[in-house]
Amino acid sequence: MLEALIAGQRNPRALAQLARASMRAKIDVLTEALTGHFDDHHAFLARRMLDRIDVLTADIDACSAQIQLVITPFATHVAQLDDIPGVGLIGAQELIAELGVDMTRFPTAGHLASWAKFAPADHKSAGKGKAAATGKGNPWLAGTLGEIVAGLARTNTFLGHRYRRLNKRRGTDRAIVAARNSVLTIIWHLLANPQARYHDLGTDFHHTTTHTARRQCALIRQLEGLTGKKVTLHPRPEPTAS
Repeated sequence: MLEALIAGQRNPRALAQLARASMRAKIDVLTEALTGHFDDHHAFLARRMLDRIDVLTADIDACSAQIQLVITPFATHVAQLDDIPGVGLIGAQELIAELGVDMTRFPTAGHLASWAKFAPADHKSAGKGKAAATGKGNPWLAGTLGEIVAGLARTNTFLGHRYRRLNKRRGTDRAIVAARNSVLTIIWHLLANPQARYHDLGTDFHHTTTHTARRQCALIRQLEGLTGKKVTLHPRPEPTAS
């Protein structure tokens, strides 16, 4: 329609007839929308805009082809990261561009999260905790992780469920930081082991026997730390009949 307008067609009904696919059902609406004042001045400006879009599209295609060429040696790593919910092909390429694939520079996943500034410190003074900011890390990595978290938050996966649980309990900001930390931890383990593959734990992970046992051990350690005594669990006695 724009090309026809630029070429000199000014008849609204004729322009509306150029509609394709589902827009064919809206001929009358299109006719009304195309009724107005469009002269050679507007056609000149529209031509410049379309030409500019074509140039930018060509530049984007050229950059995409170059990225595809450069990323080819890391195809296996891209496939590994692409399995993570919310990452996708472009996200995986961006992560490799910012992090590389050599995880030996980070002794643990925690070191990677700390370097990226997604491991907030917990300052304590006189027995009182004080939340600390994460700091400023790589802004391009942060942007990519932000898009990944926005995508996984809508998925029916372990990471999506974890984000929603934290968002409900601790607020959006802390949930985003925690989700980014989790994604970085997964990335570290995948890139550190070329044979590793992402396996989703499922939305019911926090209700499984394994998680219950881990939480039980954590609570015992906390209680022993508070009391200074050894905690031993015993089966609950059966209630006696009255």
